Amino acid sequence: MTKRRPGGAEEAVEETTTEAPPETDPETEAGEESTEDSEVDAPEGDASESDDAAETGSDEDGSAEAAEDKADEADDEDDVIVDDSEVDFMGDAADEVDKRVAELTTDLQRLQAEYVNYKRRVDRDRELVSQNATYKVLTPIVEVLDTIDRAREHGEVDGGFKAVADQLEKIVTNLGLKKFGEPGDVFDPNRHEALSHMGTDPEVEETSVKLVAKAGYMIGDRVVRAAQVLVVDPE
Repeated sequence: MTKRRPGGAEEAVEETTTEAPPETDPETEAGEESTEDSEVDAPEGDASESDDAAETGSDEDGSAEAAEDKADEADDEDDVIVDDSEVDFMGDAADEVDKRVAELTTDLQRLQAEYVNYKRRVDRDRELVSQNATYKVLTPIVEVLDTIDRAREHGEVDGGFKAVADQLEKIVTNLGLKKFGEPGDVFDPNRHEALSHMGTDPEVEETSVKLVAKAGYMIGDRVVRAAQVLVVDPE
């Protein structure tokens, strides 16, 4: 570009061009500056306040733990301390329980004794009923057994009759019928019926059976029929 000066002289003037700085939004620049300032330069007051809050929180936690420990100690003390009235009440209750246990034990022992006595009576009655039934059945058979004894004395029990006689005697023996009465037995009025006295005998020291007319029979301790005997007395 040429620039004309006064006097007609022309002076070459170099034209220079300068680039204009890019346009920026004032609000954007202000926001970036504030952001940088907040990130770089944090206020010292905020940091100290956060530290104080942390210390305060730790102090509060420690105080809470101390309070809990004191509460636990107080509970332990409450558990250890027992009022005298409570001790007396517990003692009275224990005595009452012991008394009740003793009463129940006595009742149980009495019931057990009653049960044992009842069982004994039942067993005795059952045996007595069985003996009575056997007695009624076997009493008529005693006469048949007498006939067998007389036939055996005369030697008439042989052959088939002997087998029947032996079988009958075995059956009645299994039913509990016992035969008694032998020469030489001491005379017992509860078991023997004396038909006659045959005088004295120097070989006996007390009245004894000399001859047996009919044998006696018993069921258990019960006499079905007394033995009919002839007796002798000592000299």
